[in-house]
Order: sequence, then C-alpha cells, then structure tokens
Amino acid sequence: MMAQDNDAVTFEMKLSKPKLGLNERLRVDFVMNRDGDNFNPPDFSGFKVIMGPSQSISSSWINGVRSYSKSYSYTLSPTAKGKFTIKQATIVIGGETYKSLASEVEVTAAVDKPSDQMTADDVADENLHLVAEISKTDPFLNEAITVIYKLYVSPNISVSNYQPLDNPTYNNFWSQDIKVSALSAQNGTYKGKPYRYVILKRVVLYPQKSGKLDIEPLSLDVTVDVPTGRRDFFGQRMYAQTNKTVSAGNRTINVKPLPLANQPSNFNGAVGDFDFAVTTSKKSLNATESLQATVEVNGKGNLKLFKLPELELPSALEVYEPEFTEGVRTTLAGMQGKVSNQYTIVPSFRGKYPIAPLSFSFFNPITEKYTTLTSDEIVISVLEGPLSADSNSTTSTNSSKQSVIASKDQFNFIKLTPNLTSKSISYFFGSTSFYLWLLCPLLLIPLAIVFRKKRDAIAGDVAGNKIRKANKLARKYLSAAKKELGNKDSFYVALERALHNYLKAKLKIETSDFSKDKIVELLHKKEIETNTIQGFIALLENCEAARYSPFSDVQIQADYETASEVISQMDKQL
Repeated sequence: MMAQDNDAVTFEMKLSKPKLGLNERLRVDFVMNRDGDNFNPPDFSGFKVIMGPSQSISSSWINGVRSYSKSYSYTLSPTAKGKFTIKQATIVIGGETYKSLASEVEVTAAVDKPSDQMTADDVADENLHLVAEISKTDPFLNEAITVIYKLYVSPNISVSNYQPLDNPTYNNFWSQDIKVSALSAQNGTYKGKPYRYVILKRVVLYPQKSGKLDIEPLSLDVTVDVPTGRRDFFGQRMYAQTNKTVSAGNRTINVKPLPLANQPSNFNGAVGDFDFAVTTSKKSLNATESLQATVEVNGKGNLKLFKLPELELPSALEVYEPEFTEGVRTTLAGMQGKVSNQYTIVPSFRGKYPIAPLSFSFFNPITEKYTTLTSDEIVISVLEGPLSADSNSTTSTNSSKQSVIASKDQFNFIKLTPNLTSKSISYFFGSTSFYLWLLCPLLLIPLAIVFRKKRDAIAGDVAGNKIRKANKLARKYLSAAKKELGNKDSFYVALERALHNYLKAKLKIETSDFSKDKIVELLHKKEIETNTIQGFIALLENCEAARYSPFSDVQIQADYETASEVISQMDKQL
C-alpha cells in the first residue's frame, strides 16, 4: 500500500475474496508502507498453506515524493466448510509493533467453476462494463434527453485500448453528439462496488415519434490486461491480455405524446421554455425607404425543429422574403439560443400602417402546459410620399384598390389621311420567292458537308460520347428526384430509390436488400474508384439522415448535383 502521509505507518491484511467454495483457493496479502522486521503471521486455522510466504517490494519516486510498499503473500486452501477468522499478524516497524485487523471468511460447498481456475476472459467479463445512462426514460415528444456512455473498469484489471464496433443510428430521434474533449478516468461505483470509469460518448436526443422507442446499443472491442496471480523472477505480478466485446445493451424509452387538451390552434411543435418578440428597426420613415422587422424566439428547447410564425403586413407595404438567422448551441441540457426571421419592408405611400399582433405557442414539459405569447401591435408611420387611393383612412390589410392616373393621350382623333396601298395580283414565277427556292439546294450543299464533318468528329470522340451517355443516364434515373427538389422528404425518398435502381440496372442485383458495407464490397469488386464509392455511400447516408434532420434547399440542390456527378463517374468506370 502507498503512503499518503510520510509520517503515517500502515499495516493491513487483504483477502482475494470474502467467500469461497471448498474447492477454491484464497490469497492473503499482508501489506505495509514501511520496511519492518520480525513479521509474525497468524496460524490460518481452518486452512492449509499451499504457497507462501512470498515477499514483494515496490519503491518509486513521483514528483520528489517516495512511495514504498512491501507485502507478504500466502495461498491457502480451505480444509472444511464454515465461517473462519483469519487472526491478526504482527510486525515491528521503527521499533514499534503493528497489528493487522482480523477478517472473517466463509467457506461454502464446492462450486462448479472455481474462481482460481477462471480464464482471463471470465475475469474481464466480471470486471468490465459499458453502461448507457439516460437522463429521462419517459420524455414528451420533442423533449430533450441525454445519453452518456460510461466504461466501468474494476481495479482488478486494466484497459490498454478500445475500438468502437457499432455506433447507434438513433432512428426516430433528432440527435446531436456532444464532443468529449479528453478521456479522463474518475472514481465511481458500479452495483455498490468501487470502480473507475471514463466517459466515451455523449449525445442529446429529441424523440420525433411517440410510443416506445429503442436506443440501439454502443459496442466496443476492448483490450484488457488481467492479473494471473503469478509473479515473475523479480516478484512483479504477471498479466494476461485478452480482447472483449462489451455493449451498452438496448434501452427503451416511452415517449409521451403532447396533450391535445387545451392545445392552441397555432401550435407548431415548439417544446421547451421560450421568449417571443416582434421588433422593428424604426417606426417612422419616408416612402421608398426601408425598415427591418424581426420575429424572434429565444430560450431552451427544440429550436431547430419548428417553424417561426409568419409576419402579417398590410398590402400597401412591400415585403421581401425573410432572412433566417440561427444562433443555437447544443449542450447536455439540450438546445439553447435563439432563431429569428428578419423581413425587409418598403412602404410605397404616405400614411399609418399597423402590424397586427403575432402569437407564438409552445409546450413546456416541466409544467406540462401550453403557453401562448403575443406581441404588441406596431404602427409604422410613413411621413412623406405619394397618397394612396384612400388617403383619408389607414390602409387595410385586404385593400387592393389602385388609383387611376389620367393621361393626355387617353383619347386620340380619327386620322383623316389614312396610308392605304392598292392590292394587286402577284405571281410566283419570277418572284423573289421563286429564285430563293431555286438556289436553296445549292446553299444546302456546304451545310451538308459541315454537318457530315461534325457528325464524324462526334462519332470519333469516344471519351466525349461516354460522358454524354453517362450524363443522359444520370438524368434518366434522377428525373423523379429532380421533380421533388422543393420537397425534402419526397426528394430524398426519390433520390434513394434512384441510386438503388441504378445499381440494380448496372449490377443486375437487388441492392435494396443490401447494407452499405455490402454495396461498398460489390463496388470495390467492380474496381470503382474509392472517391466515387465514398460519394455514393455519403448520398445514401444523407437520404437516411434527411428523414429526421432539417435539410436546407441549398443542401438538397447540392445532393442532387452530387448524385448526377457520382452516377456519371460510376457509369464511366463500370
């Protein structure tokens, strides 16, 4: 045992186990942090000494502090069933006698598998555990929960390396990984026993579906060093190394649906605790000048998973498409921050224009109640500019009247001197059209020669023909996806079907039944370039992720263009 205090002397007895079978063995260590003399062991009543005493000494210097440990070890075999007491041992350290505390051991009937015959794998199974700790097992729909994966390691073994085997996909959840900056071991307990643990992975989940949802397990391949109970020539403990696969196990959570009672009509899926505001950059301006109106929601909740209310403006105010701004950070507590839409507004006429109050509703999972927040009415005063058709009253949001402006050219006099021409009979023979048709065959001869040369050049361009053929093939398979560019869900369903149909047509197999790993293996066998394979698999992964994650129109357009390019590249290589 290491000394925590240079002046404190410790001498204690350690047992390998408090309970054992009649056919098992017991290891007893007497450990001290100072060198001593005249060690006197107990008589080990009820046991037979199989081996010992063996002596080991450990000494080291750490940051200028010396650490020393000396032990006497015995291996015992029980001679009968029952409860036995291993009495005190004594030793003289620095001229004083120190005694260890007595310990009780229970010997039971013989066991089927003695622990002293356990393999390294058996020891690793009992001393290594991967646990998924979930913050809440019965959340509401769209309420944040946290999953923390901890690897618990008993002091009896040590871990030298690990490798992830299978990461959860979190189907039916919106997920966000929280980066673990550094792996640091901490003291803890597992089933009441002291362990050391390290946090490997943290993730925040927002359930997108009510009912019972499964969280897939995280699996690791861990390299474990297990003590064998043997010592080398220098008295150092010997270890056996083994690889174990540990899994956090399937976890099921019960997602509660949002209550329908008292649900506001304008509720659009916001869950959390929020503030809501509608503001303008100015309230007085001249016609043709611009102002900005901002609709903003801030607070804590599923900020990325709902739409902001749309601003309602009088028709006399010209408004442009809003600019969406997102300032959201995701922590273990969930999403926090704000989202906003900023509208640019340009008035055309002088007058006063009210912006009607806007309402925003959300469900608070803590109070389990709906809350509706309403903004104040804002009046925009346009001080200078032309008058509208109805200048004596404020402009209505439904007004569509336009002023009629008189023009000096509204009525014209009847022309007294018309420009009339006589109509006479014309003949085709000898006319301009006659000579044009006569010369037309002669003019087509050089055009036919140029066309023939162009066609021969295209036919000789083998590489170019392949590219044109591949691009035509890409348009053929992606035509359905292109029609759905404005609809995220339909687009990615069509895109995924197109990718599988392409492989089905080219490889003559049903790829929809294959995993991504199997598809990669098939494409490698066809000697497709690695970059092309990675692009194809990335598109399939985007199709899966788009079902539960918000994708912008820019991302959708980029995925369409990437799909066209990947199919073209792959067709040139097949």
